[in-house]
Amino acid sequence: MSDFDLVLKGILVLADRVVPSGFLAVRDGVVAMLGQGAMPAARERHDLGKALIMPGAIDAQVHSLSQKDQEDFIWSTRAAAAGGVTMIVDMPYDEGNLVCSAEAVKGKIAHAETQARVDFALYGTIDPEEGAVRIAEQAEAGVAAFKFSTFGTDPKRFPRIPPALLAECFAEVAKTGLSAGVHNENDEYVRAAMAKVKAAGITDYTAHGLSRPPLTELLAMHEIYEIGAQTGCPAHVVHCSLSRGYEIAASYRAQGHAATVECLIHYLTLDEENDARRLGGRSKCNPPIRPRAEVEALWRQLASGNVTLLSTDHVSWSLDRKSNPDMLANASGLPGLETLIPLFVKGALERGVPLSWGARLMALNPARHFRIDHVKGALEPGKQADIAVLTPEPYVYDAGKTGNTVAAWSPYDGMTLPYRVAATYCRGELVYDGTAVVAAPGKGRFVRPPASLPLSRQAA
Repeated sequence: MSDFDLVLKGILVLADRVVPSGFLAVRDGVVAMLGQGAMPAARERHDLGKALIMPGAIDAQVHSLSQKDQEDFIWSTRAAAAGGVTMIVDMPYDEGNLVCSAEAVKGKIAHAETQARVDFALYGTIDPEEGAVRIAEQAEAGVAAFKFSTFGTDPKRFPRIPPALLAECFAEVAKTGLSAGVHNENDEYVRAAMAKVKAAGITDYTAHGLSRPPLTELLAMHEIYEIGAQTGCPAHVVHCSLSRGYEIAASYRAQGHAATVECLIHYLTLDEENDARRLGGRSKCNPPIRPRAEVEALWRQLASGNVTLLSTDHVSWSLDRKSNPDMLANASGLPGLETLIPLFVKGALERGVPLSWGARLMALNPARHFRIDHVKGALEPGKQADIAVLTPEPYVYDAGKTGNTVAAWSPYDGMTLPYRVAATYCRGELVYDGTAVVAAPGKGRFVRPPASLPLSRQAA
Protein backbone atom coordinates (compact mmCIF):
# COMPACT_ATOMS: atom_id res chain seq x y z
CA MET A 1 0.00 0.00 0.00
CA SER A 2 1.35 3.46 -0.94
CA ASP A 3 2.32 5.82 1.82
CA PHE A 4 1.57 8.94 -0.19
CA ASP A 5 -0.62 10.16 -3.03
CA LEU A 6 2.18 12.00 -4.86
CA VAL A 7 5.96 12.27 -4.66
CA LEU A 8 8.02 14.69 -6.74
CA LYS A 9 11.82 14.61 -6.82
CA GLY A 10 14.14 17.30 -8.17
CA ILE A 11 15.79 20.47 -6.91
CA LEU A 12 13.67 21.66 -4.00
CA VAL A 13 13.61 25.45 -3.75
CA LEU A 14 12.65 26.31 -0.19
CA ALA A 15 12.50 29.67 1.54
CA ASP A 16 15.71 29.02 3.48
CA ARG A 17 17.71 26.71 1.21
CA VAL A 18 17.92 24.83 -2.08
CA VAL A 19 17.99 21.02 -1.79
CA PRO A 20 19.50 19.01 -4.68
CA SER A 21 17.95 15.56 -5.20
CA GLY A 22 15.21 16.54 -2.80
CA PHE A 23 11.73 15.08 -2.72
CA LEU A 24 8.32 16.28 -1.67
CA ALA A 25 5.59 13.88 -0.57
CA VAL A 26 1.88 14.76 -0.61
CA ARG A 27 -1.04 13.14 1.17
CA ASP A 28 -4.66 14.37 1.01
CA GLY A 29 -3.65 17.62 -0.68
CA VAL A 30 -1.16 18.54 2.04
CA VAL A 31 2.63 18.36 2.16
CA ALA A 32 3.37 15.31 4.31
CA MET A 33 7.15 14.99 4.15
CA LEU A 34 10.30 16.49 2.68
CA GLY A 35 13.47 14.51 2.15
CA GLN A 36 16.58 13.92 0.10
CA GLY A 37 17.64 10.85 -1.82
CA ALA A 38 15.48 7.80 -2.55
CA MET A 39 11.78 8.53 -3.05
CA PRO A 40 9.23 6.81 -0.79
CA ALA A 41 6.38 4.76 -2.22
CA ALA A 42 3.40 6.66 -3.62
CA ARG A 43 0.45 6.18 -5.94
CA GLU A 44 2.14 8.62 -8.31
CA ARG A 45 5.89 9.33 -8.42
CA HIS A 46 7.96 11.57 -10.70
CA ASP A 47 11.75 11.83 -10.69
CA LEU A 48 12.17 15.19 -12.40
CA GLY A 49 15.95 15.29 -12.46
CA LYS A 50 17.22 18.88 -12.69
CA ALA A 51 13.76 20.42 -12.52
CA LEU A 52 13.06 23.11 -9.92
CA ILE A 53 10.31 22.26 -7.44
CA MET A 54 9.12 25.55 -5.96
CA PRO A 55 6.18 26.61 -3.82
CA GLY A 56 3.31 27.78 -5.99
CA ALA A 57 3.33 31.55 -6.16
CA ILE A 58 0.79 33.75 -4.39
CA ASP A 59 0.38 36.75 -6.67
CA ALA A 60 -0.43 39.53 -4.24
CA GLN A 61 -1.80 41.94 -6.84
CA VAL A 62 -4.18 40.96 -9.65
CA HIS A 63 -6.90 42.93 -11.45
CA SER A 64 -9.21 40.29 -12.95
CA LEU A 65 -12.12 42.66 -13.62
CA SER A 66 -10.54 45.98 -14.59
CA GLN A 67 -11.99 45.83 -18.11
CA LYS A 68 -15.59 44.73 -18.33
CA ASP A 69 -16.24 41.68 -20.54
CA GLN A 70 -12.50 41.18 -21.05
CA GLU A 71 -10.63 38.91 -18.62
CA ASP A 72 -12.56 37.84 -15.51
CA PHE A 73 -11.40 35.03 -13.20
CA ILE A 74 -11.95 32.45 -15.92
CA TRP A 75 -8.88 33.84 -17.71
CA SER A 76 -6.78 35.34 -14.93
CA THR A 77 -6.67 32.06 -13.03
CA ARG A 78 -5.99 30.17 -16.26
CA ALA A 79 -2.89 32.30 -16.85
CA ALA A 80 -2.00 31.85 -13.18
CA ALA A 81 -2.14 28.05 -13.37
CA ALA A 82 0.01 28.06 -16.50
CA GLY A 83 2.57 30.23 -14.71
CA GLY A 84 2.92 28.22 -11.50
CA VAL A 85 0.75 30.70 -9.57
CA THR A 86 -1.56 28.75 -7.28
CA MET A 87 -3.34 31.69 -5.66
CA ILE A 88 -4.17 35.24 -6.65
CA VAL A 89 -5.21 38.17 -4.45
CA ASP A 90 -7.62 40.25 -6.48
CA MET A 91 -7.90 44.02 -6.29
CA PRO A 92 -11.18 45.81 -5.47
CA TYR A 93 -11.27 48.23 -8.42
CA ASP A 94 -13.59 46.36 -10.78
CA GLU A 95 -15.01 48.24 -13.74
CA GLY A 96 -18.59 49.04 -12.79
CA ASN A 97 -18.29 47.80 -9.20
CA LEU A 98 -16.10 49.18 -6.43
CA VAL A 99 -15.66 46.41 -3.84
CA CYS A 100 -16.28 48.51 -0.74
CA SER A 101 -18.95 46.71 1.31
CA ALA A 102 -19.65 43.27 2.75
CA GLU A 103 -22.34 42.80 0.13
CA ALA A 104 -19.88 43.54 -2.68
CA VAL A 105 -17.28 41.22 -1.16
CA LYS A 106 -19.76 38.36 -0.87
CA GLY A 107 -20.99 38.96 -4.41
CA LYS A 108 -17.46 38.85 -5.79
CA ILE A 109 -16.68 35.65 -3.88
CA ALA A 110 -19.78 33.98 -5.31
CA HIS A 111 -18.87 35.15 -8.80
CA ALA A 112 -15.23 34.04 -8.60
CA GLU A 113 -16.04 30.65 -7.09
CA THR A 114 -17.76 29.59 -10.31
CA GLN A 115 -14.79 30.59 -12.46
CA ALA A 116 -11.52 30.29 -10.57
CA ARG A 117 -9.13 27.47 -11.53
CA VAL A 118 -6.72 28.23 -8.66
CA ASP A 119 -7.33 29.64 -5.21
CA PHE A 120 -8.05 33.31 -4.59
CA ALA A 121 -8.34 35.96 -1.89
CA LEU A 122 -9.73 39.48 -2.09
CA TYR A 123 -8.82 43.05 -1.23
CA GLY A 124 -11.46 45.45 0.04
CA THR A 125 -11.55 49.26 -0.21
CA ILE A 126 -13.81 52.24 0.56
CA ASP A 127 -16.04 54.67 -1.24
CA PRO A 128 -14.67 58.11 -0.27
CA GLU A 129 -18.21 59.42 0.07
CA GLU A 130 -18.92 56.84 2.79
CA GLY A 131 -15.58 57.06 4.58
CA ALA A 132 -14.27 54.20 6.71
CA VAL A 133 -17.58 52.92 8.04
CA ARG A 134 -17.60 49.67 6.02
CA ILE A 135 -14.05 48.49 6.78
CA ALA A 136 -15.05 46.25 9.71
CA GLU A 137 -17.85 44.55 7.77
CA GLN A 138 -15.53 43.75 4.86
CA ALA A 139 -13.02 42.18 7.25
CA GLU A 140 -15.84 40.04 8.64
CA ALA A 141 -16.80 39.07 5.08
CA GLY A 142 -13.30 37.70 4.55
CA VAL A 143 -11.06 40.20 2.75
CA ALA A 144 -7.34 39.60 3.27
CA ALA A 145 -6.26 43.26 3.17
CA PHE A 146 -7.43 46.75 2.20
CA LYS A 147 -6.35 48.88 -0.74
CA PHE A 148 -6.29 52.67 -1.04
CA SER A 149 -4.61 55.18 -3.34
CA THR A 150 -2.94 58.55 -2.89
CA PHE A 151 -3.60 59.16 -6.61
CA GLY A 152 -7.00 59.31 -8.26
CA THR A 153 -7.19 57.49 -11.58
CA ASP A 154 -11.00 57.66 -11.59
CA PRO A 155 -13.15 59.46 -8.99
CA LYS A 156 -15.44 56.45 -8.56
CA ARG A 157 -13.62 53.28 -9.62
CA PHE A 158 -10.07 54.18 -8.49
CA PRO A 159 -10.41 57.25 -6.25
CA ARG A 160 -7.80 59.29 -4.44
CA ILE A 161 -8.00 59.00 -0.64
CA PRO A 162 -6.78 62.33 0.86
CA PRO A 163 -4.51 62.24 3.95
CA ALA A 164 -7.14 62.89 6.61
CA LEU A 165 -9.42 60.17 5.29
CA LEU A 166 -6.47 57.81 4.77
CA ALA A 167 -5.58 58.23 8.45
CA GLU A 168 -9.18 57.47 9.41
CA CYS A 169 -9.11 54.33 7.24
CA PHE A 170 -5.77 53.18 8.65
CA ALA A 171 -7.10 53.53 12.19
CA GLU A 172 -10.08 51.31 11.32
CA VAL A 173 -7.94 48.76 9.45
CA ALA A 174 -5.62 48.53 12.46
CA LYS A 175 -8.56 47.21 14.51
CA THR A 176 -9.01 44.28 12.11
CA GLY A 177 -5.43 43.02 12.30
CA LEU A 178 -5.09 43.29 8.51
CA SER A 179 -2.78 45.52 6.47
CA ALA A 180 -3.49 48.68 4.48
CA GLY A 181 -1.98 48.62 0.99
CA VAL A 182 -1.64 51.92 -0.85
CA HIS A 183 -0.93 53.01 -4.41
CA ASN A 184 1.95 55.45 -3.93
CA GLU A 185 1.84 58.52 -6.18
CA ASN A 186 1.38 62.09 -5.00
CA ASP A 187 -1.74 63.31 -6.77
CA GLU A 188 -0.92 67.02 -6.98
CA TYR A 189 2.63 66.43 -8.17
CA VAL A 190 1.58 63.96 -10.87
CA ARG A 191 -1.08 66.31 -12.20
CA ALA A 192 1.37 69.22 -12.33
CA ALA A 193 4.01 67.12 -14.10
CA MET A 194 1.46 65.71 -16.51
CA ALA A 195 0.23 69.20 -17.42
CA LYS A 196 3.81 70.25 -18.09
CA VAL A 197 4.40 67.28 -20.41
CA LYS A 198 1.19 67.96 -22.33
CA ALA A 199 1.99 71.66 -22.63
CA ALA A 200 5.38 70.75 -24.10
CA GLY A 201 3.68 68.53 -26.70
CA ILE A 202 5.59 65.39 -25.65
CA THR A 203 3.68 62.28 -26.71
CA ASP A 204 6.33 59.58 -27.26
CA TYR A 205 7.40 56.85 -24.82
CA THR A 206 9.26 59.36 -22.62
CA ALA A 207 6.05 61.21 -21.76
CA HIS A 208 4.92 58.77 -19.09
CA GLY A 209 8.13 58.80 -17.06
CA LEU A 210 8.31 62.59 -17.29
CA SER A 211 4.74 62.85 -16.04
CA ARG A 212 5.60 60.79 -12.93
CA PRO A 213 9.11 61.76 -11.79
CA PRO A 214 10.68 59.93 -8.81
CA LEU A 215 9.50 62.43 -6.21
CA THR A 216 5.86 61.62 -7.01
CA GLU A 217 6.48 58.15 -5.57
CA LEU A 218 8.82 59.03 -2.74
CA LEU A 219 6.69 61.79 -1.23
CA ALA A 220 3.66 59.48 -1.28
CA MET A 221 5.62 56.72 0.46
CA HIS A 222 6.58 59.02 3.33
CA GLU A 223 2.91 59.98 3.70
CA ILE A 224 1.77 56.35 3.74
CA TYR A 225 4.34 55.15 6.24
CA GLU A 226 3.96 58.13 8.57
CA ILE A 227 0.19 57.63 8.70
CA GLY A 228 0.87 53.96 9.48
CA ALA A 229 3.26 54.93 12.23
CA GLN A 230 0.76 57.35 13.79
CA THR A 231 -2.21 54.94 13.64
CA GLY A 232 -0.44 51.68 14.46
CA CYS A 233 -1.66 50.18 11.19
CA PRO A 234 0.59 47.87 9.11
CA ALA A 235 1.35 50.12 6.11
CA HIS A 236 2.09 48.48 2.79
CA VAL A 237 3.20 50.16 -0.45
CA VAL A 238 1.82 47.99 -3.23
CA HIS A 239 4.49 48.80 -5.84
CA CYS A 240 7.75 50.70 -5.85
CA SER A 241 9.88 51.32 -8.93
CA LEU A 242 12.74 53.14 -7.17
CA SER A 243 15.63 51.89 -5.07
CA ARG A 244 15.25 54.90 -2.78
CA GLY A 245 11.70 53.78 -1.92
CA TYR A 246 12.95 50.50 -0.48
CA GLU A 247 15.42 52.43 1.65
CA ILE A 248 12.55 54.54 3.00
CA ALA A 249 10.57 51.41 3.88
CA ALA A 250 13.62 49.87 5.58
CA SER A 251 14.14 53.02 7.65
CA TYR A 252 10.58 52.86 9.00
CA ARG A 253 11.02 49.18 9.86
CA ALA A 254 14.28 50.01 11.64
CA GLN A 255 12.26 52.43 13.78
CA GLY A 256 9.94 49.59 14.78
CA HIS A 257 7.01 50.27 12.45
CA ALA A 258 5.17 47.75 10.27
CA ALA A 259 6.25 49.11 6.88
CA THR A 260 6.29 46.67 3.97
CA VAL A 261 6.86 47.21 0.26
CA GLU A 262 6.08 45.27 -2.89
CA CYS A 263 8.09 44.99 -6.09
CA LEU A 264 6.55 44.14 -9.46
CA ILE A 265 8.21 41.75 -11.88
CA HIS A 266 8.20 44.34 -14.67
CA TYR A 267 10.34 46.69 -12.56
CA LEU A 268 12.94 43.91 -12.36
CA THR A 269 12.75 43.16 -16.09
CA LEU A 270 11.85 46.15 -18.28
CA ASP A 271 13.61 49.50 -18.64
CA GLU A 272 12.61 52.84 -20.09
CA GLU A 273 15.40 53.43 -22.61
CA ASN A 274 15.06 50.06 -24.34
CA ASP A 275 11.75 48.40 -23.53
CA ALA A 276 9.45 51.41 -23.19
CA ARG A 277 10.96 52.77 -26.40
CA ARG A 278 10.07 49.61 -28.37
CA LEU A 279 6.78 48.84 -26.63
CA GLY A 280 5.22 52.31 -26.38
CA GLY A 281 1.77 52.08 -24.80
CA ARG A 282 2.26 48.38 -24.07
CA SER A 283 4.79 49.37 -21.42
CA LYS A 284 2.64 51.97 -19.67
CA CYS A 285 2.05 51.28 -15.98
CA ASN A 286 1.81 53.31 -12.77
CA PRO A 287 4.38 54.01 -11.41
CA PRO A 288 6.24 53.95 -14.73
CA ILE A 289 9.04 51.75 -16.02
CA ARG A 290 12.33 53.36 -14.94
CA PRO A 291 15.85 53.47 -16.51
CA ARG A 292 18.04 50.34 -16.55
CA ALA A 293 20.14 51.67 -13.68
CA GLU A 294 17.05 51.50 -11.43
CA VAL A 295 16.28 47.94 -12.59
CA GLU A 296 19.69 46.77 -11.41
CA ALA A 297 19.41 48.81 -8.20
CA LEU A 298 16.11 47.04 -7.44
CA TRP A 299 17.79 43.65 -7.78
CA ARG A 300 20.35 44.79 -5.21
CA GLN A 301 17.55 45.85 -2.89
CA LEU A 302 15.94 42.43 -3.36
CA ALA A 303 19.18 40.59 -2.59
CA SER A 304 19.65 42.80 0.49
CA GLY A 305 16.29 41.76 1.92
CA ASN A 306 14.54 45.10 1.48
CA VAL A 307 11.76 43.79 -0.79
CA THR A 308 8.80 42.25 1.06
CA LEU A 309 6.68 40.82 -1.77
CA LEU A 310 7.12 40.20 -5.50
CA SER A 311 4.00 40.24 -7.68
CA THR A 312 2.67 41.29 -11.11
CA ASP A 313 -0.10 43.92 -10.73
CA HIS A 314 -1.56 41.88 -13.57
CA VAL A 315 -4.23 43.32 -15.85
CA SER A 316 -4.98 42.15 -19.39
CA TRP A 317 -6.08 45.25 -21.26
CA SER A 318 -7.24 44.66 -24.83
CA LEU A 319 -4.72 45.98 -27.35
CA ASP A 320 -6.97 48.82 -28.49
CA ARG A 321 -6.41 50.34 -25.02
CA LYS A 322 -2.62 49.98 -25.21
CA SER A 323 -1.81 51.06 -28.78
CA ASN A 324 -2.38 54.83 -28.87
CA PRO A 325 0.65 56.71 -30.28
CA ASP A 326 0.05 59.32 -27.56
CA MET A 327 1.70 57.56 -24.62
CA LEU A 328 -0.43 59.22 -21.95
CA ALA A 329 -3.68 58.21 -23.67
CA ASN A 330 -3.12 54.47 -23.05
CA ALA A 331 -4.50 52.42 -20.17
CA SER A 332 -2.02 51.71 -17.39
CA GLY A 333 -1.09 48.17 -16.44
CA LEU A 334 0.54 45.01 -17.80
CA PRO A 335 -0.27 41.29 -17.92
CA GLY A 336 2.20 39.01 -16.14
CA LEU A 337 0.66 36.00 -14.38
CA GLU A 338 1.97 33.44 -16.88
CA THR A 339 5.53 34.76 -16.66
CA LEU A 340 6.05 35.81 -13.02
CA ILE A 341 8.08 32.81 -11.86
CA PRO A 342 10.04 32.21 -15.12
CA LEU A 343 11.06 35.90 -15.26
CA PHE A 344 12.23 35.83 -11.65
CA VAL A 345 14.25 32.67 -12.24
CA LYS A 346 15.83 34.21 -15.34
CA GLY A 347 16.78 37.42 -13.55
CA ALA A 348 18.03 35.67 -10.44
CA LEU A 349 20.24 33.22 -12.34
CA GLU A 350 21.72 36.05 -14.41
CA ARG A 351 22.70 37.97 -11.26
CA GLY A 352 23.64 35.17 -8.89
CA VAL A 353 20.65 35.81 -6.62
CA PRO A 354 19.66 32.65 -4.68
CA LEU A 355 16.42 31.12 -5.93
CA SER A 356 15.28 30.86 -2.31
CA TRP A 357 14.40 34.54 -2.56
CA GLY A 358 11.65 33.51 -4.98
CA ALA A 359 10.17 31.09 -2.45
CA ARG A 360 10.18 33.87 0.14
CA LEU A 361 8.94 36.80 -1.94
CA MET A 362 6.32 34.96 -4.02
CA ALA A 363 5.00 32.48 -1.44
CA LEU A 364 6.06 32.65 2.21
CA ASN A 365 5.96 36.43 2.65
CA PRO A 366 2.64 36.90 0.81
CA ALA A 367 1.06 34.16 2.92
CA ARG A 368 2.24 35.88 6.08
CA HIS A 369 1.24 39.30 4.80
CA PHE A 370 -2.34 38.21 4.13
CA ARG A 371 -2.47 36.11 7.33
CA ILE A 372 -3.01 32.80 5.55
CA ASP A 373 0.35 31.21 6.34
CA HIS A 374 -1.35 28.58 8.50
CA VAL A 375 -2.38 26.86 5.24
CA LYS A 376 -0.41 28.50 2.41
CA GLY A 377 2.99 29.79 1.39
CA ALA A 378 5.58 27.07 1.92
CA LEU A 379 6.60 23.54 1.01
CA GLU A 380 6.35 22.46 4.63
CA PRO A 381 4.58 19.51 6.29
CA GLY A 382 1.04 20.51 7.16
CA LYS A 383 0.73 23.22 4.50
CA GLN A 384 -1.37 22.81 1.37
CA ALA A 385 0.59 21.24 -1.49
CA ASP A 386 0.77 24.23 -3.83
CA ILE A 387 3.65 23.44 -6.17
CA ALA A 388 5.29 24.84 -9.31
CA VAL A 389 7.63 22.61 -11.33
CA LEU A 390 10.03 24.28 -13.77
CA THR A 391 12.23 22.38 -16.20
CA PRO A 392 15.47 23.72 -17.72
CA GLU A 393 14.37 24.09 -21.33
CA PRO A 394 14.92 27.55 -22.86
CA TYR A 395 12.03 28.87 -24.94
CA VAL A 396 10.89 32.12 -26.53
CA TYR A 397 7.76 33.38 -24.84
CA ASP A 398 4.77 34.30 -27.01
CA ALA A 399 1.52 35.02 -25.18
CA GLY A 400 -0.46 34.74 -28.40
CA LYS A 401 0.59 31.11 -28.87
CA THR A 402 0.12 29.75 -25.35
CA GLY A 403 -3.66 30.06 -25.42
CA ASN A 404 -3.73 30.98 -21.74
CA THR A 405 -4.15 34.76 -21.89
CA VAL A 406 -7.29 36.54 -22.96
CA ALA A 407 -5.42 39.54 -24.38
CA ALA A 408 -2.90 37.37 -26.28
CA TRP A 409 -0.10 39.90 -25.89
CA SER A 410 2.63 40.53 -23.35
CA PRO A 411 5.46 43.04 -22.88
CA TYR A 412 7.67 39.94 -22.54
CA ASP A 413 6.83 38.54 -25.98
CA GLY A 414 10.04 37.52 -27.74
CA MET A 415 12.07 37.08 -24.54
CA THR A 416 14.01 33.85 -24.09
CA LEU A 417 13.26 32.28 -20.71
CA PRO A 418 15.62 29.56 -19.39
CA TYR A 419 13.04 27.54 -17.41
CA ARG A 420 9.56 26.48 -18.46
CA VAL A 421 6.65 25.78 -16.11
CA ALA A 422 6.14 22.05 -16.61
CA ALA A 423 3.46 21.43 -13.97
CA THR A 424 1.39 23.28 -11.39
CA TYR A 425 -0.36 21.63 -8.45
CA CYS A 426 -2.96 23.38 -6.30
CA ARG A 427 -3.69 21.60 -3.02
CA GLY A 428 -1.95 18.52 -4.45
CA GLU A 429 -4.10 18.40 -7.57
CA LEU A 430 -2.62 18.94 -11.03
CA VAL A 431 -4.00 22.15 -12.56
CA TYR A 432 -1.47 22.59 -15.40
CA ASP A 433 0.36 19.72 -17.09
CA GLY A 434 2.99 21.73 -18.99
CA THR A 435 0.87 21.91 -22.13
CA ALA A 436 -2.66 22.74 -21.06
CA VAL A 437 -4.54 24.03 -18.03
CA VAL A 438 -6.45 20.97 -16.83
CA ALA A 439 -8.30 22.55 -13.90
CA ALA A 440 -11.92 23.27 -14.69
CA PRO A 441 -13.50 26.58 -13.69
CA GLY A 442 -14.71 26.34 -10.11
CA LYS A 443 -11.78 24.25 -8.84
CA GLY A 444 -10.29 27.25 -7.08
CA ARG A 445 -11.34 28.06 -3.53
CA PHE A 446 -11.78 31.32 -1.68
CA VAL A 447 -9.11 31.71 1.01
CA ARG A 448 -9.63 34.07 3.92
CA PRO A 449 -7.58 34.86 7.02
CA PRO A 450 -8.88 33.52 10.31
CA ALA A 451 -10.99 35.87 12.38
CA SER A 452 -8.85 38.41 14.23
CA LEU A 453 -9.27 39.57 17.79
CA PRO A 454 -10.36 43.23 17.67
CA LEU A 455 -7.63 45.52 18.94
CA SER A 456 -8.31 47.94 21.76
CA ARG A 457 -6.42 50.83 23.28
CA GLN A 458 -7.75 49.84 26.70
CA ALA A 459 -5.73 47.58 28.96
CA ALA A 460 -6.97 44.03 29.33
